[in-house]
Amino acid sequence: MANIEVILPKMGESVAEATITTWLKSVGDTIQEDEAIVEIATDKVDSEVPSPASGIIKEILFKEGDIVEVGKVIVVIGDKNSQEDNLILNNNTKLDKNIKEETIEEDDDDIVVVEKILEPISNNTKTDFSSSNNFYSPLVKSIAKKENISINELENISGSGANSRVTKTDILSYLKNRSAPSATNNSIKIETPKIDKTPIKTNIPISQNDEIIEMDRMRTLIADHMVMSKHTSPHVTSFVEADVTNIVRWRDKHKDTFFKRDGEKLTFTPIFMEAVISALKDFPNVNSMLDGNKIIIKKSINLGMATALPSGNLIVPVIHNADNYNLSGLAKKVNDLANRARNNKLKPEDIQGGTYTLTNVGTFGNVMGTPIINQPQSAILAVGAIRKKPAVIETPEGDAIAIRHLMFLSHSYDHRIIDGALGGSFVRKVADYLEQFDIERNI
Repeated sequence: MANIEVILPKMGESVAEATITTWLKSVGDTIQEDEAIVEIATDKVDSEVPSPASGIIKEILFKEGDIVEVGKVIVVIGDKNSQEDNLILNNNTKLDKNIKEETIEEDDDDIVVVEKILEPISNNTKTDFSSSNNFYSPLVKSIAKKENISINELENISGSGANSRVTKTDILSYLKNRSAPSATNNSIKIETPKIDKTPIKTNIPISQNDEIIEMDRMRTLIADHMVMSKHTSPHVTSFVEADVTNIVRWRDKHKDTFFKRDGEKLTFTPIFMEAVISALKDFPNVNSMLDGNKIIIKKSINLGMATALPSGNLIVPVIHNADNYNLSGLAKKVNDLANRARNNKLKPEDIQGGTYTLTNVGTFGNVMGTPIINQPQSAILAVGAIRKKPAVIETPEGDAIAIRHLMFLSHSYDHRIIDGALGGSFVRKVADYLEQFDIERNI
């Protein structure tokens, strides 16, 4: 077989590079398809890169600790049965010239490490799969290209490989039952304008007692993403106040029973998510993205949940196909993703593919906020702190004033494709679902 170049896969919409932490294989080692080759880390997730094919490790192009850009070749796999490959490996020679070598020279008692960088040669042209956040082996890509399978179609194939990756068996099985490629199933590549990321320096006077803190990589990525979002989308925010008294009372009544039964905490977040899911079904145009002059209505409801990390940074893990879960299932997914986010245990797929985002600013005691859209999505909802306030209650006997639990909802949306009528109606509908929550509902 021809040499297979393994590239560093995409690991999220805002992740452009990763650090090589641990090589699990060495040059000359045999590796099986889907077996892990290397452990990598970003400021968001730690993960493993699986092998796209069985073979023998011919070249390792980076050292542990190196920072590598997404899309770069990190290792080359050859045919383990090739006599030429085995001879070259045994003689410790290299076929290509795009590798960093280290030699050790001894001078009496001193050991000097000398790094020699050899001249690169041109790489084979690779199929452009940049519109997908998923990793596909070269064989799967080749089959998809030959059979005219689009990126969207490929992403809908259930994978049986490691981390649900699509294998050769999966795609061939899919082809047996596939009639013809859909004309509307074309690949969608949503492009955002290039933003000058050079930090703006101002003449800020610095006194002797001032502290200067260098932004870490994750904070830099967040800053770039936020600037890009505000530059891309004209933001509009609509506000609604909802009476969530029934939800507060119902949760207080059932949270202990829920914990004893399922071993999970019942927070307000999955209840809010349930209302958002129902409203997205009523207003599907909110669950959309803009591609040039085309509005893409996303059929999957993949809810992102903004999560604060111990470092003070923010990450948005995603509940894919959130409308397939009941309240108990949503609660378990919320707790699982939040715990893994705070312990740096998220996988790349856990932060990919979101179509709408919910953020709870009430966690920090804020009554409302004006959240920034998580591109390329078109809207985001912030829920504020739940506060006891006097409110007018309409009764058959007349109006009365009572203490109620009230909460502000702040809905920011892209005014290019979501007008005020749609954006405002959507958040009002979310509030209606929350206010109509059945207090007699079984858990």
